[in-house]
Amino acid sequence: MKKNLISIIILALLVVNVVLTAIMMFSVTSASRKTATLVDNIATALELELTAASGEEEVVEAIPMENIVVYDIAESMTIPLQTGEDGKSHFVLVSASFSINTEDEGYKTYGSDLTGQESLIKDKINTVFSKYTMEEAKVNQEQIRQEILDEVQALFDSEFIFNVAFSEIVYQ
Repeated sequence: MKKNLISIIILALLVVNVVLTAIMMFSVTSASRKTATLVDNIATALELELTAASGEEEVVEAIPMENIVVYDIAESMTIPLQTGEDGKSHFVLVSASFSINTEDEGYKTYGSDLTGQESLIKDKINTVFSKYTMEEAKVNQEQIRQEILDEVQALFDSEFIFNVAFSEIVYQ
């Protein structure tokens, strides 16, 4: 008799468990569907695409290695950075080099020897680095590279220089 009573209680608890699970699944599924719709509407309003990268991003063409020349700035540059939260003056010691596409029209105009324009290029590098504090510069190196690249491309009004690299970078 006790075994039958325990079996009936277990069966009743099992049925209650199945019913509560079904109720919970329907409520969670509906809330999840509403959340997904809300996120989709927000992304549409912000013109974001959730599944793939946006088509507005610039596609960089692969340049064959035989068409690349690297121009190194002859000497390291010591650039003062903005004063940070600690109130101390900080500097960055940087050696920069530029990748140049030899097949670009700008290369034919300016040639492979940029020593005549090196002081202008150094000025652009100095201007970009001096906008940052030491902490910001350490964190935003890729952004600094892109800003220097944009400034140098604007200086020459050409995109024959397509990459900036730092062979040495020391913060103090």
